This record gives sequence, structure tokens and C-alpha cells, in this order.
Amino acid sequence: MRIESNLPNAPIGNAPSSTVALSRPGFSKAMEQAQQTATPSVRSIKPGDTLTGIVREQAQISGIKLTPSEEFRWTQALANDNGIQNANAIFPGQKIQLQNMLSQWQAGQTQPQGMAQNVSNASNTTAAKTNEAIPTIVVTAARPTNSLHKPNYINAVAHPVLSKTLDRAVARGFIPKVEQQDVYNKVLQVANKHKFSPDDFARLTLMESDGMNPQATNTRCHGIIQFCDGPARGAAEVGFGNSPKSILGLSVYQQLHLVDTYFDKVGLKKEGSVPLDELYLAVLQPAARSEKRPEEPLGIPGKQAKYLYEGRDPQAPMTRVSITQGLLQNAADRLGFKSLKPQPIGLQSSATTGLSGTVASDPVSVAINNALNPTSESHASA
Repeated sequence: MRIESNLPNAPIGNAPSSTVALSRPGFSKAMEQAQQTATPSVRSIKPGDTLTGIVREQAQISGIKLTPSEEFRWTQALANDNGIQNANAIFPGQKIQLQNMLSQWQAGQTQPQGMAQNVSNASNTTAAKTNEAIPTIVVTAARPTNSLHKPNYINAVAHPVLSKTLDRAVARGFIPKVEQQDVYNKVLQVANKHKFSPDDFARLTLMESDGMNPQATNTRCHGIIQFCDGPARGAAEVGFGNSPKSILGLSVYQQLHLVDTYFDKVGLKKEGSVPLDELYLAVLQPAARSEKRPEEPLGIPGKQAKYLYEGRDPQAPMTRVSITQGLLQNAADRLGFKSLKPQPIGLQSSATTGLSGTVASDPVSVAINNALNPTSESHASA
């Protein structure tokens, strides 16, 4: 690594060009303060950022030339400084502390402190190439261990549809088991922010991506809520307008950050809770939300899932009522409502009997039963 001087090569204004000016008392200190002012010690992550890109950007600002292997080492050091386990996993809004790296550069350090300096060139080159491949992803998101202040368990009674959807997603390989808790916490965080039911979000994903399949695509729309191609469409709203299919390379947890951004952009209603039909229309056709009457045709173009039409007939109109009913029924079908464990004879009651005649036998199954087949009153209050 070569550290270049940032001192000017030509006079600025009426300042003397003599080296005498550079030796004046306090000049070095003033230069150091000016450099610190020009280079903030905290960097906020924006969509499109990578840690490698930040290292490269800061090196350019500081007048430092880095080889690919040095970029890799400083990227790893920057990740370590910020408690980031995976240097390729950052998310928008995350604050990155740069001071340790910048201080080492100002001190003339060519290698990050605490890192072995006898690593072979071959290993460095391979690692650097691996790291260089990541910027094709516009935005990534780490699985933080402390940033989501939620209980460290999945409450299957409070959020039965979400719980069962996550179990199914793990079983199908959509979500690694080790990420299930983080995904659950993130869904609750986004749902709380935008005022919709976590179970309703699970119903939405069951319709759009077979229940949080991050690689679900119909060639035009991609991911867990189907971010679509085209200007002013879902992919463009979350920064993937130029490479919408790159969304398929993100995990469910990472895509949930895009979901949060998307709902910020399309603007869910702010008064009171957001019902299932409103939530789904925000994804399917935001403009259709202007029609508030529950049984009026929405005029949504294109071929949609048959569940969404009145009577499941694609020739029939699609209304807010038919959308709600279709999402509820689709969730019940996909989550295997008929597989609920029967309750022993003598303990059965009409309150816990589902559409199939199967009876739930424990609080979790009862909650799932009620959530998958809610009455109009119970769903209205969700």
C-alpha cells in the first residue's frame, strides 16, 4: 500500500507556494483537522453500498492506493471493528464506524492491526476475488443478534399463521433453520411499523411466493412479495430497477428489508390498522386502493390467482371482499388445515371445529384453526 500526500502541488489563492509555509507552527495540526472534517468517522449505509466499496471510497478520499488483497484485509478489519460477522452482509441505515481504519491510515499503517501479515498472496487474491463478486447485489442485510429487541421465541398462539408459515418455509428450504427466529422478529418489526397483522403478511406471502420463497419468480416479478420489473414498479421502488432478478440472490431476511422500504414508498394508510385487503392491494396494484367499496369491481388487469376472484372464477370480478376471502382460503389450503391434530372425543366443541370437521386439541392448534378460518368479526379486529 502506498500512502500519497494530499498536500497541494500549486498555490491556492494568494497563499505562498514556498515550503516555508508548510513548516509554520500549527500547520500540520490544521491539516489533520481539515482532513478529519472532510472525512466523517461514521458512515451510514445506503442502498447499493458494500464494505469493500466503502473502503475503496475512503481510501480514495484519503489519497491511499490499495491493492485488491489490501482492500480485502481492510474490509475484514472494518467488519471486525463494527461487529459484523459477514463482511458481505450490511443493511440500509446501519452505521459504520470508520475512525479506527482512518487513524491507522493517518499513522502510516499498511496492514490492519491485529491481522496476520504473513498470509500468502494466493490466499489473499482468492479472498479478494470472492469479495469483489458481491457488489452485483444492490443491497444486503445482515442477521443482527442484538438490533431487533424482540423476545427470543416464536409465539405460535399470538401469530399462528406466521408461525406455521415459517415452519413450512424451513421445511421447504426457503429459510435456514438458524434464521427462522430472525425472520420472525423482522416480520414483527415491519408489521408493527406499518400497522398490519403479522399473520396477514404471512397470508400475503403464501399467495405471492408459496410462503416466503425468496427465489419465487414468474420471470417478471421476483421474491417473497413479487417485486415486479419496470419503471415505478416494485423492483425499481427498492433500488433494483436495473437488475430486478438480483433480488432472487437475497435471503428472506434480506428481502424483508426491501419489503420495509417498499411499504415506505407506496404508503400504507396511517390511520388505524391496515386490513388484509389493503395490505395485499399495496403489493398487487397500489392504484386500486382508491376504490374503498368492499364489493365493487377493482378492475385489476392481467391474469391473477383464481382465489382472488369471486367464486374463484377468473371471468368474475375481483373485489376487496373476494381478495380477503381468497387469501384466507389459500392460506388454509397451503398450510394443510386438514392436518390439524384431532381433539379427543368428549372434549370436542363447535368453537374449535374447522371447516373440514377436524378439531384442534391444544392452544396452538386452536389459534391456528381460528386464524385460518376466522369469522368476519374476528378478522375485522385483527
